Amino acid sequence: MDCVNNNIKLFCGTSNKELGEKIASNLKIKLGEVLIKKFANDETYIQFQENIRGADVFLLQTAVKPINENLIELLLMIDAAKRASARRITIITPNYFYSRQDRKAAPRESITAKLIADLITTAGANRILTIDLHSDQTQGFFNIPFDNLPSKPFFLQKAIQICDKKEQIVVVSPDAGAAKKATKMSIALKAELAIINKIRTKHNEAQALNIIGANVLGKDCLIFDDMIDTGGSLCLAIDMLKQEGAKRIFAFTTHGILSENAIEKINSSKIDKLFITNSLPFTQKSDKIEVIDISGYLANAIKNIHEEESVSQLF
Repeated sequence: MDCVNNNIKLFCGTSNKELGEKIASNLKIKLGEVLIKKFANDETYIQFQENIRGADVFLLQTAVKPINENLIELLLMIDAAKRASARRITIITPNYFYSRQDRKAAPRESITAKLIADLITTAGANRILTIDLHSDQTQGFFNIPFDNLPSKPFFLQKAIQICDKKEQIVVVSPDAGAAKKATKMSIALKAELAIINKIRTKHNEAQALNIIGANVLGKDCLIFDDMIDTGGSLCLAIDMLKQEGAKRIFAFTTHGILSENAIEKINSSKIDKLFITNSLPFTQKSDKIEVIDISGYLANAIKNIHEEESVSQLF
């Protein structure tokens, strides 16, 4: 890949600098310099340290703690780029901010994902690039081009590597919401499909009831989901699959949020391996967790956007 072009600029907020460096390396460009600091009263200050007038600017910022500070950083970077006369501003948010608050599930609550869309658009973004939205409908909150890259290509490749006999595989959806993604993976792997019947008792707490679909006895079970937060739902699914006689269990989740004691839960569970991506920074060590690098995937998408080529051809 050769993107040595003064007209393309990639900048990164403080949320995942390592991923930004890897993307820039794949593009064969230098990660742009941006000054990000705090005033004494905790206000955030942003200033680009190089000329971006007329440039095709890409801003990388992902939703990771501290969520609100990273969001403000992103909005200020967009505004600064707009005021510096960037030709086009593309936002790269591998893990979209407030993605789970995409509808009114109870009275008197905010549809926060829509509010974030309004803020990003008003700030001056011209395009959005993300991976595995929690809900595809979030794209409808924007009136600008939106590219939602699926995790299917790299997860499918990894699944094929670890499972030799397709007839011994059952693709498992951890709940009804992830059934569409799991169905696509089961078709691609020519495997059977099972769905965990789960109810959510309150935020970050769930209860697994039963398994619907394929028999998992003696089978390798592959769980696909867009994110893992506290790990409670995944561990419930693992326990239920083991009770039903599953042989090996592998989980593939795009965004490894891993809040609270999630890593301890994974380490003490009967899962064989959890695969996550570096869409979020991961600095812990665990024999049961493997990180898949998506910098090349994102770099290819950036290249195609810059050169006005199809993004969908990547998947």
